[in-house]
Amino acid sequence: QVQLVESGGGLVQPGGSLRLSCAASGSIFSINVMGWYRQTPGKERELVARIISGGNTNYADSVKGRFTISRDNAKNTVYLQMNSLKPEDTAVYYCNFQGVARWTPFDSWGQGTQVTVSS
Repeated sequence: QVQLVESGGGLVQPGGSLRLSCAASGSIFSINVMGWYRQTPGKERELVARIISGGNTNYADSVKGRFTISRDNAKNTVYLQMNSLKPEDTAVYYCNFQGVARWTPFDSWGQGTQVTVSS
């Protein structure tokens, strides 16, 4: 079983920055995709950014140029650096890892961390 633990959310003023972290634990053989999603009440969860094992990244248009996703393979950890935050970035942010553990594919989610952008 692969567990993900997130950290780094909080309250920040518009224009400010936050860095989210998500670390995986368990009998992991490989992690192919690491991603960040966000969700607000009444809306579907949406992709914010993801990074695949080769290093390629994808970003939602709304965060391009402001957010940066990175990974530390040795620590099974993914980061999301969020700069120039806007009130519309307010959401619960979830990390998602897809890979192989104990010879079985897994698709795991973090518990979510609240990000609030407000003055």
